[in-house]
Amino acid sequence: QVQLVESGGELVQPGSSLRLSCAASSGSFGGYTIAWFRQAPGNEREFVASMRWSGGSTYYGDSVKGRFTVSRDRASNTMYLQLNTLRSEDTAVYFCAAGRPITSTTRSRAAYHIWGRGTQVTVSS
Repeated sequence: QVQLVESGGELVQPGSSLRLSCAASSGSFGGYTIAWFRQAPGNEREFVASMRWSGGSTYYGDSVKGRFTVSRDRASNTMYLQLNTLRSEDTAVYFCAAGRPITSTTRSRAAYHIWGRGTQVTVSS
């Protein structure tokens, strides 16, 4: 079973950019959909974006559409989340997840059964 390791989170100022990484520390992403979720203190875990590893189809949450972009590096089995024009409300722990959802469930937390430990993104002046 694939294991996920996130990295790249840090403290940045509003308007800045950041790139998060999700690497497969064991196994391969082949056959999975890889998703990013985020959770701020006191909030539910929120869908951010996902990509089907084999076909490349992407989906985005409404709050990040146009600002965040997912991409992949097949050679290194790494998924990236580019965060642009960051806002204070983007502050959260960002989690990488793997699963095999159908299109209608790709934004659902329950569709993913493998999770990383998360990386903290803090947007503050």
